[in-house]
Amino acid sequence: MTACKKSTDEQFNKRKVSFNADWSFHLNDSLVDKDTIGNSTKWRTLDVPHDWSIEGKFDEKSPAGYGGGSLNGGLGWYKKTFKVAAEDSTKITSITFDGVYRNSEVWVNGHYLGKRPNGYIGFQYEITPYLNYGDKNNEIIVKVDNSKQPNSRWYSGSGIFRNVWIETTDKLHVEQWGTYITTPKVTAEKASVSIETTIKNQYKESKKATIKTTIFKEDKKVTSVTQDITINANENQTLNQSAEVESPILWSVEKPELYTAVTQISLDDKIIDEYKTNFGIRDFKFDLNKGFILNGKQVKIKGVCMHHDLGPLGSAINTRAIERQLEILKEMGVNGIRTSHNPPAPELLDLCDKMGFIVMDEAFDMWKQAKTKYDYANDWDNWHKQDLIDQLLRDRNHASIFMWSIGNEIPEQWNETGIEIAKELAAITRQYDKTRPLTAGMNPPVNMNIDAVTLQFEKKNVSINPLAGSGVLDLIGYNYAHQTFEHHLKNFPNTPFIATETTSGLQTRGYYDAVSDTIKKWPVSWDKKFEGGNPGNTVSAYDQVQTPWGSTHEATWKIIKKHDFLAGMYVWTGFDYIGEPTPYEWPSVSSYFGIVDLAGFPKDVYYMYKSEWTDKTILHVFPHWNWKAGQTVDVWAYYNKADEVELFVNGISVGKRSKKGDDLHVMWRIPFEAGTLKAISRKDGKVVLEKEIKTAGNPSQLKLTADRSTIKADKNDLSFVTVDILDANGTLAPNANNEINFSLKGNGKIVGVCSGDPVSHESFKGNKHTALAGKCLVVVQSGDKSGRLELTAKANGLKQATIVITAE
Repeated sequence: MTACKKSTDEQFNKRKVSFNADWSFHLNDSLVDKDTIGNSTKWRTLDVPHDWSIEGKFDEKSPAGYGGGSLNGGLGWYKKTFKVAAEDSTKITSITFDGVYRNSEVWVNGHYLGKRPNGYIGFQYEITPYLNYGDKNNEIIVKVDNSKQPNSRWYSGSGIFRNVWIETTDKLHVEQWGTYITTPKVTAEKASVSIETTIKNQYKESKKATIKTTIFKEDKKVTSVTQDITINANENQTLNQSAEVESPILWSVEKPELYTAVTQISLDDKIIDEYKTNFGIRDFKFDLNKGFILNGKQVKIKGVCMHHDLGPLGSAINTRAIERQLEILKEMGVNGIRTSHNPPAPELLDLCDKMGFIVMDEAFDMWKQAKTKYDYANDWDNWHKQDLIDQLLRDRNHASIFMWSIGNEIPEQWNETGIEIAKELAAITRQYDKTRPLTAGMNPPVNMNIDAVTLQFEKKNVSINPLAGSGVLDLIGYNYAHQTFEHHLKNFPNTPFIATETTSGLQTRGYYDAVSDTIKKWPVSWDKKFEGGNPGNTVSAYDQVQTPWGSTHEATWKIIKKHDFLAGMYVWTGFDYIGEPTPYEWPSVSSYFGIVDLAGFPKDVYYMYKSEWTDKTILHVFPHWNWKAGQTVDVWAYYNKADEVELFVNGISVGKRSKKGDDLHVMWRIPFEAGTLKAISRKDGKVVLEKEIKTAGNPSQLKLTADRSTIKADKNDLSFVTVDILDANGTLAPNANNEINFSLKGNGKIVGVCSGDPVSHESFKGNKHTALAGKCLVVVQSGDKSGRLELTAKANGLKQATIVITAE
């Protein structure tokens, strides 16, 4: 690393430091507390990010409802004492919260700083005037009011659930979110880089300063630009600089290459402030006929929608937990993420930049008209403009963001009020970023109450959604309505297509209905209570159950893959999430929509996408092979790079199958016979892959597998340990649902347990959990000391297992 770059990193890290450790927390859990704290208040010490709701018990009577995960909100208090060095008394000190859910109010040393209703957007307060310096203590108090429920259609979590930072700067410094970097012209030979920087002068006199911006590729200096300015006292000044990068290395989903711009402010030849901005150089457009074009290459967006919770960890942000989710999705072939339906944690966007995802950054789930009684609509008039501006300023340098969404399924989309609001939001968005198109998730953009086949969606027979027809949007965002996709160019001849939300297929991992080729719509209608279903609130893991507004996974993808003008899709959803347990209500408490379950275990349809969305050679055969003798079982196979698959039961062929037309799987209907199910895929008569599924005997032992056996001793890093229940021969026992107990030795702790069962009411924060379909997950977090972490799993009647994780 060059000396210059090393100095830059050191000073940047000094400017912004973590403020997460050693908070005190109190939850007002009774009316006696009456929205107050005092000398008798009982506090416990913890680190943030923190979600208090995930620590509670599932409650059928929770005011959040089953849509909110049946977990309670409430009113919480956080406080922390801290010292500020005497030498910082001449500097500016601010505190930054990346997100507090919700209605946060903050005091420092008794001085009220402000309130922020929106739980998903970051905010900053300057605290310089109120601080004590040197040996004197300071106290910060944060009140978080998530007591009015319901205020969300999904599980929100409660508390300081994202990171907190202390920022210390010179009085002359780059403003918070003060850079805006664009690449107006990009070719293989050269890229122009435009750098807009907002400088803030909090001195009482004007200053003459030098602003130098250096662009690095990793540790190597690429180019720099310098400019002298004079800035008046207590003034903000925006500086425009331009640079050129020769032979730029372009950002793409396959190779997400990043550059770093380091802005230095100097007074009298002394560097007094440094600010680092990561960005990517890429050229893209959404084309009416060719879909999404990235760096001159047509790229189909193969995306998923994601809520913000992290399964058993709740809504408390952890960078490794987000990274694991993205790794699992990337392995499936996902190249796009929609931040449904709110600004995400900054760490998600940083990871999408580094890992190569096409992000739709979404602002709102509602505007003025509420979806739940106490939601953000109550705060809309006073806060929507500030919240949107802050999101744009915070996020607009991210290479991974390719479109802004100003709303999701907004009720006002159907009237003139919605058009006026959309115009306002569009104007704000384009004021702060003109480089990305604007969309909204509309449900649907066209009238669905017509016969698409008969009418062929001729213009005269189509009723256009007022928002879609307003001309405000740069992309027509389709939520569902897959039957209309093929007619997009007729209905919207001037505006490109993006499927903002698709599918809504439903599955319980490891559960299979007897007959797999019957499509079921659960519930019958979105506005009717679901009657019926399966025992234990299960849903078949064959791709055969959909919501009435959606489709199976195969149905929508078949359409999207077929046409160039269909830019791509964001499937609802990549992972299961807490709350919204469609089609069921209580006792279900988490969703069935995910391609991956709440624990991070893929459902079978994951491999359909993997066979379609990746270049990896795939042969996935299911279900398990533990049934009653003679029972008829449907066996499916997802495969690619082969002409056929042949299936054998105990060495005897039961037939070859090949995909016909636009088929995405093959199927056999055969009687169960204990033993070995074997599938062989072939290409031109040659074996491509072989897969076996064996009938498991009685559960006998536990097996532990860590996603990473070495983690950082930083109090944040995680190891996700999969627990498999096996028979004596090492075969997964697919029907095992034993309760498993966990213990951990060493400087660390168990922070989450989960099986992916949407009906489980066991705490995610306990030391035991019941397996689903032979699998369970335990999450181990490091402490602040290096050494061995020894995790042991035990269950009655099973041989225990131990695994060692090294923290260093």
